[in-house]
Amino acid sequence: MVDDIDAIRRKRLAEMQQQQQQAAPQMENDAQAAYQQQQAQAERDAQVQAVLRQIMTPEARERLTRLKLSRKELAEQLESQLVMLAQSGRLQSMIDDDKLKVLLSQMQPKKREPTITRM
Repeated sequence: MVDDIDAIRRKRLAEMQQQQQQAAPQMENDAQAAYQQQQAQAERDAQVQAVLRQIMTPEARERLTRLKLSRKELAEQLESQLVMLAQSGRLQSMIDDDKLKVLLSQMQPKKREPTITRM
């Protein structure tokens, strides 16, 4: 009975070691793919920043950076729209802080004023 238990343990240990050996190359491939994906994302971000530097004043870029800290999704959406406008040639002048404020107000949903009806 003790021999049977030892045999089962040795068999299970061998199975676990084999599974680990098979999983190791897959983990390396996953890590390499994640690294490549991070590199590609960093390259895209650098390209976006380069375009924004060309089309925005320093004050507007600063406002966009502050916005990114508080409302990341909105800032990313605005960045992508600005890059598309620049690439399509539809921007005639630099985006300054005032123009950026106008764009942001247009992007934000309109707030409804609460109405109180007394009966």
